[in-house]
Amino acid sequence: MEDIGPPADGSSADDVEALDLCDHCGQAVPETDLLSALVPDSSALHPTDPNLDGKRVIIACSVDHLAELVAYYRHRVFVPEEQWAGRVCRALTDCDGPVPLGTVARLSGLSVRQAEQGVEWHNARAREWQARYGGRAATDGDDDE
Repeated sequence: MEDIGPPADGSSADDVEALDLCDHCGQAVPETDLLSALVPDSSALHPTDPNLDGKRVIIACSVDHLAELVAYYRHRVFVPEEQWAGRVCRALTDCDGPVPLGTVARLSGLSVRQAEQGVEWHNARAREWQARYGGRAATDGDDDE
C-alpha cells in the first residue's frame, strides 16, 4: 500500500471515529457503542493461537441484536470434527506435497485419531460440494487427468 501522506484538509487518523459492523444487521457503529460476547463456534479458528480456536467474538449494535446472535450460537451445534479439520488445514498451510498423518497430528496439536477425523470431515464436505456443484473434487485421489 502506498502512503500518500496526511489528508489535504489537515485532519488526521486520530480525528476519525473507528467503526465496526454489527454481526446481525451489518450497520456501521462506532466502536465505543458496540456490544460484544464470546460464543462457542466450531468453525472459528484463531489465526495464531490454537487455544482460542472454537471461540468467536460477536459484536452487535444493540442488546436485542446481541441477544439474537447469542441465541443463534447457543443453538448451533458445535462439531469437533469441523474444528479439527480447520486445525489440520491451518497446520498444512506451509506444507508442499503429502504429509504423513502422524506429522499432521503433531503439527496441528491433535491426536492422530482427531486429525484423521478432521480430514474425513473435510473430505466429506468436499464430496458434498462436488455432488451439488459438479466438477472434480480435490480429495478424490485420481491423478489420471
